[in-house]
Amino acid sequence: MKKVHAWVLLALFVTAIGGGLYAWWRVDLRWRPHTIRKQGAEITRLVENAGWVSPGLAGPKLYMISFRSCPDCIRFKTEQFPDLHAAGVDTRVIEIARRDVNGVEKSTAVERATVAELWANRSWKLMEAWEATPIEAWTATGIAPADGDIARSAIIEAGRKTVDELKPMMKANGVSFAYPLLIWWTKDGQMRACACEKPETYKYVRKELGLEG
Repeated sequence: MKKVHAWVLLALFVTAIGGGLYAWWRVDLRWRPHTIRKQGAEITRLVENAGWVSPGLAGPKLYMISFRSCPDCIRFKTEQFPDLHAAGVDTRVIEIARRDVNGVEKSTAVERATVAELWANRSWKLMEAWEATPIEAWTATGIAPADGDIARSAIIEAGRKTVDELKPMMKANGVSFAYPLLIWWTKDGQMRACACEKPETYKYVRKELGLEG
């Protein structure tokens, strides 16, 4: 009887510990960024050489891989960029015109033209104007088309190739690639990354970039 009682107590203890660990994972651990421990130099090269645009601030660098109609990217920019900029964080946005999937178009000619222009000329003002305009109303007036232009089509492919190369590197570091993908460095030099689709991830990014709350 004593043995049975001991086993019951042990089972209850293990269940309680397991439940507590699961609760901790659910409300905290699952949302935390990951430290990049593998292929950090290659990841750094990819994002630094991409056609990012930024406000040119002097603080920490935050690379963000995004596409124009991505709702989670729009939310992060809308909710977090003002505070990040006020804190001096240089938000380096890498816009991508995604590949078609099984014949389904994932980008438009107007989007491809705008992405190519952003990569070519690094205009933060252009990106702000694009994002301030409803997607269906943006006509890319005055911007050279990417379709049919060898050089600008190559820029679009370079963006897609950047994503192709980043996906397995992120996976090797425990990050499942998703938009927006955020990459930054902490004060002690650690490279960090987060597929920050959910608002629950924001507080960790903010804290590590020097923002409170």
